Amino acid sequence: MSDAVKFTRNGAVAEIVLDRPKANAIDRPTSRALGEVFAAFRDDPELRVAIFTGGGAKFFSAGWDLNEAAATGGDGYVADYGQGGLYGFSELPDLEKPVIAAVNGYAIGAGFEILLCADFVVAADHAAFWLPETSLGVLPDIGSFLLPKLLPKVVANEVLYGGRRFDAADCLRWGLVNAVVPQAELMDAARALAGRILRSAPLSVAAAKQTTRMAQHMSLAEGYAAMRAGDFPLFKRLIDSEDALEGPRAALEKRAPVWKGR
Repeated sequence: MSDAVKFTRNGAVAEIVLDRPKANAIDRPTSRALGEVFAAFRDDPELRVAIFTGGGAKFFSAGWDLNEAAATGGDGYVADYGQGGLYGFSELPDLEKPVIAAVNGYAIGAGFEILLCADFVVAADHAAFWLPETSLGVLPDIGSFLLPKLLPKVVANEVLYGGRRFDAADCLRWGLVNAVVPQAELMDAARALAGRILRSAPLSVAAAKQTTRMAQHMSLAEGYAAMRAGDFPLFKRLIDSEDALEGPRAALEKRAPVWKGR
């Protein structure tokens, strides 16, 4: 594993730290190391939630390493960044476990795009977010794909075309983050969120992630048709599971459910 990527097990939570001074920028070796760590998280049945944060208090990530960008130019867009794409998880196949981004500082370029791909985002109150790519002669790819779906068109365009900067309060107002907390409370807030997710049935969480992704471009009628046809694999597995019986039984018996993940 790269020295720039640190991994800690905290019970059922994987804590992944991008720690590459000075700005936690991501080059290809770091990207591949992130992909390896996220793949290990995906494949470990004992791990259910990941928290992804940056080392230090100034930068979450400055995104794509400018030294590499200057050397490769447009070729960098089609380079091999490993199995999970540039951030290690955005393109990782079959990752049906939630990823929480704990944004500890500046999230710039691809660093901003990380939070667009995460399932949940907690931000420190001093964090700042922007996409400088058009001022550098390139284009934010994932930002171009996703930001117009998350923000009003004119606001997204200002971020994409003009590099408008958001502070943490802006992101909260526009629904890009779940919570904004003081820096000293960031990891506690992320762990508390992970703890709430862990109280849910693991198959239910996985099915929710897979089904919402697969159904995002479907109409309501198309979604129901796909569900009844068994086209959402984890949803079908869920409704046939022991946990689908355990949940109602535990509620009736006024006790905490014992999830088996099967």
